[in-house]
Amino acid sequence: MRQKLRLVLAEDQVMLLEAFASMLSLEPDFEIVGKATNGRDALALVQTLRPDILLTDIEMPELGGIELAEKLYTTKAHTVVVIVTTFARAGYMKRALNAGVRGYLLKDAPLAQLAEALRNVGRGGRAIDPTLAQQVWDAAHDPLNSRDRAILRLVESGRSSEQIATLFDLSPGTLRNCFSDIIQKIGARNRVEASRIARQNGWL
Repeated sequence: MRQKLRLVLAEDQVMLLEAFASMLSLEPDFEIVGKATNGRDALALVQTLRPDILLTDIEMPELGGIELAEKLYTTKAHTVVVIVTTFARAGYMKRALNAGVRGYLLKDAPLAQLAEALRNVGRGGRAIDPTLAQQVWDAAHDPLNSRDRAILRLVESGRSSEQIATLFDLSPGTLRNCFSDIIQKIGARNRVEASRIARQNGWL
């Protein structure tokens, strides 16, 4: 008998998480071994349970889906990542593929398509939403590094310059230089516009 694909599911909307779990549990070749509502719990489950696939959203509390994928990719983890999201942005998918993600699907896809995508990934293949696959080649280059992204996310959350400087252990002058560098990379007029442009392009 063929071994079941072992899955960990990560989704911060509990109702959707339970819906995914219920529907995928009906498939005879899947086993749901863990569920998490934030990225750090998902990472802990993956490290403990070593599932075949982590199914996750992009935007998660504490640790996002792409950041999760980056951590697993750099440590050469056994588990591969499939992202299911509402964000139909080529920039997100480009970042996800660079992080070693093996599947990128939209949440409005039929369950049968999701199940077959997971099987394909389990066999060593990829599963990419076909409409996004066409767009990814035209996606703008992501000019940001991980610290740039973290700083812009704090700008989005309404943190003050003083708070951001403290969190990164930076002097006010160094933080101003960081902001200037980010604004120049993106071609924005100020930090707020920089975060908006970065979000629209899927760089955050």
